[in-house]
Amino acid sequence: MIRSARWLAVAAFALVGCAVNGQTPAPPVPPSPPSPPAPEAPAPAATPAPDSAATPVASPEQPAAGGSAPAVLIGAGDIAGCESDGDRLTAEILDTIPGTIFTTGDHAYPTGTFQQFRDCYDRAWGRHKARTRPTPGNHDYMTAGARPYYNYFGDAAGQSGRGYYSYSLGPWHIIVLNSEISARRGSPQERWLRSELAANTNRCVLAYWHRPLFSSVRMERRYRTEILPIWEALYEAGADVVLNGHDHVYERFARQNPDGEVDDARGIRQFIVGTGGRSLYPFGDQPARNSEARTNETYGLLKLTLHDDRYDWEFITPLGAGFSDSGSTNCH
Repeated sequence: MIRSARWLAVAAFALVGCAVNGQTPAPPVPPSPPSPPAPEAPAPAATPAPDSAATPVASPEQPAAGGSAPAVLIGAGDIAGCESDGDRLTAEILDTIPGTIFTTGDHAYPTGTFQQFRDCYDRAWGRHKARTRPTPGNHDYMTAGARPYYNYFGDAAGQSGRGYYSYSLGPWHIIVLNSEISARRGSPQERWLRSELAANTNRCVLAYWHRPLFSSVRMERRYRTEILPIWEALYEAGADVVLNGHDHVYERFARQNPDGEVDDARGIRQFIVGTGGRSLYPFGDQPARNSEARTNETYGLLKLTLHDDRYDWEFITPLGAGFSDSGSTNCH
C-alpha cells in the first residue's frame, strides 16, 4: 500500500511538470454532452406609455434609518368641463404616478350637477376615484348643498354638508377644509380646526381648500375675511404647506405669515394648483408679493413627496409644456 501511494504521487508530480514545461499531458476523458438548454420564455410585451411628458413611475424611495417611507400626494383643482380635454391630459399624468390624489375644488363645470360629474369629471379623473381625497369649490356648490359632489365622493369627502376632515399620510398630518362654508373666527369649522391642530402629534402639517389667500390673478385679497382665520390657526400651530385652487394657474409663494410677510422660520408655503384641465386664467398686471414661480400657459399637477422632516415638490405638465418648478423644504 505504501509503495502504491508513492507511485501515485510520482505520477501526479510528472503530470504537473509536463504542464509547466509546455508538454501536453494526456487528454482527459471527455465529459458527457450537456443537456440542451430549456427554451427561454418570451419577454413580456412593453406597455406603451401615455402620450405625456409625466415622470414615469419609479421604485419607492427607501426611508432613512429609523424613519418612515415617504408618501406621495399629487393633484390639482378646477378640473373638468365636457367641452375641454385638459382633464384627460392631467388624468394621463395620474395614470403614471402612484399615491394619494388631492383636489382643490371645482370638479365638474359649470354647475356641479349629477350629470356633469358623470359625463365630465368621471370620464377621466373618475378612474382614480378610489385614491382621491377631495375638497369642494364654488362650482360644486352651484348645485344646492353640493349634493352631487358629496354623493359622488361619498365618505372620502367627509361628512355631507360639512366637507372638512383630516387624515394621516405617511409621516404627515393632512387637513382638508371647506372654503365654501363659514370659516370665520368662532365658526364650527374654525373651532374644529384649532382642536385638530392642538391634538396633532406629527411634525409636518399640510392643509388644502379651494380659495387662496394670496394670488397674482387678481391683486385684491378677495377672501381675506373668510380665509384669514384659517391661515392664522395654521400659522400659530406651525403648519408647513397650504394648497389651493380657484384661480386657474399654477403659482408658488415664499414661506409667509398671514399678513403676507416672508417668514422663513415659521411661514407657510402656499401653492395654487388650479391647473386640473378646465381652463387657464390671465395674471394681473403685477405679480403678487413673494410669488416665486408661476405659469398660466399649461395644465399640470403638483406632486409632493412627503418625508419625515421635509417635502419635495414638482409641478408636472403634459406633453412637455416647457415649464417646470421643483424644490425641497424642511418642515418647521
